[in-house]
Amino acid sequence: MPHQSGLCVALDRQRLDATVMKWSRLVPELPGLLADRPHLMAGVALGVTSETFKQIAALVRAIEQVAEQPAWQKMALAEVSPLAQHPYAPRGVFMGYDFHLTERGPQLIEINTNAGGAFINALLVAALEPDRPPPLPEMAGSPFIERVAAIFRAEWQLARGTAPLSSLALIDDNPASQYLYPEFLLFRAMLAQAGWRVVVADAHQLTWRNGVLWATDLSEPTKNLPVDLVYNRLTDFALSDPAHTALAKALANDGAVVTPHPRVHALLADKRRLVALSDERTLLALGVDDQTRAMLLAHVPATIPVTDENAAALWSDRRAFFFKPVAGYGSKATYRGDKLTRRVWETVIRPGHYVAQAYAAPALRWVPQGEGAHRPLKFDLRAYAYAGEVLLFAARLYEGQTTNFRTAGGGFAPLFAV
Repeated sequence: MPHQSGLCVALDRQRLDATVMKWSRLVPELPGLLADRPHLMAGVALGVTSETFKQIAALVRAIEQVAEQPAWQKMALAEVSPLAQHPYAPRGVFMGYDFHLTERGPQLIEINTNAGGAFINALLVAALEPDRPPPLPEMAGSPFIERVAAIFRAEWQLARGTAPLSSLALIDDNPASQYLYPEFLLFRAMLAQAGWRVVVADAHQLTWRNGVLWATDLSEPTKNLPVDLVYNRLTDFALSDPAHTALAKALANDGAVVTPHPRVHALLADKRRLVALSDERTLLALGVDDQTRAMLLAHVPATIPVTDENAAALWSDRRAFFFKPVAGYGSKATYRGDKLTRRVWETVIRPGHYVAQAYAAPALRWVPQGEGAHRPLKFDLRAYAYAGEVLLFAARLYEGQTTNFRTAGGGFAPLFAV
């Protein structure tokens, strides 16, 4: 039975509307784009215990410290593409750590390198009533945009030292068609305030010429811009798609700083890393200390690769597992074991393609529906992080098997400490 306790309150609609209008001074299209996406923002805020936030922050820090160790990197990079093995200093901006809250405490269900929604959630946090305490005390300090500018500056300095940073490009495949396109525009407008030239560009239209990466801004299709730093939102994590050759060449030839990049995905977000993080013998062999090992084993559900040898046993015990593709993202092609059919199972059991994660049921919150009515929705909790430090917490409310941004009354929701 899902864990159900916790506070859920409606956001002040007038305050939220006023925040959207304030931010629309930077992005005039914002109100219309949000209206076209009615299930992007849930319109509620969730209270979570301060202890839970502290546990998650400690776990994120521990995982990234483990990933810095030579033994972990040797293991993680053994079976990845040459581009992912390319030595690369940047840490990867906006890592996403997704959790279900259970009676056993927060359970890590996924790590992402292309975690979207941070700017939408920053807007929602700005719309919270002043008396809602932030998840961590340090989040009451500098404005979110200042922290974001700092992490991009830090990525640049890791790769280029004191050289000046002039231009950034946020890239994805056909960004204007993406559900999170509103945050792409917020990204461009807000980071431009740091003094950089910022564009939103289609990855298919990048070009690599004479050792320089060039991008075309969606808003100025006749102009080409040389790019210093790329914020990479592609789900082609290995940059193996021929359509992304220009970006792959820029990375391989150090022609632009790319973040996140294939190496950080291989080190942290490949689902096989969850296997190592949840296996005591592997952690012991990697030299992980007792305290960190106990923390990981308490908060990372047991995960195992699906193989020919264990396929029959996993099918028999499938209700206890959630099946995820090794290179998956956004809940695509993931399956709860009790929903699996024999036809789908034939896809899952291809060796090397899936892992089986012990099922940790999502928590429920009773979401106000107006006139005193409430409705139970599932939710997960996301920690956006950089270099092991959490930048922002958010929740995603939904019904069904996985998060989907199609649930009436669902979507992103801000969090506060109780």
